[in-house]
Amino acid sequence: MTHCSGTRVFSGGVWEERYGYARAVVAGPWVLVSGCTATVDGEVQHVGDAYRQALAVFGIALDAIEKAGLSRHDVVRVRYFVVDDAHYDEVGRAHAELFGDVRPACTGVRVAGLIDPRMLVEAEVEAYRE
Repeated sequence: MTHCSGTRVFSGGVWEERYGYARAVVAGPWVLVSGCTATVDGEVQHVGDAYRQALAVFGIALDAIEKAGLSRHDVVRVRYFVVDDAHYDEVGRAHAELFGDVRPACTGVRVAGLIDPRMLVEAEVEAYRE
């Protein structure tokens, strides 16, 4: 359950409390969403499926953006990280389904790994509204 507390949005994710960060921060017209993975209630979802993990990742980020009062149409930048080159197309397909009509700036990066080896993708999302 995501909730907004002043300029911070919290999803209740296990790492937010443990590592001392917010799911998103509202800074003036910006909503900056921390890295999201396909982890719900401490469990990695859609193990082995980069496409479905990406949909979950972007959904978690969009939920935080909406709790902060903006929408997917306000998304201006997406950065996603994959652990295998073979996942770019699957994550890109999920990105296009959710943001294809918005066309935010986007960067995809291959990384050596994420905090849990079952995680295939992580993303940061930024939204802006004047």
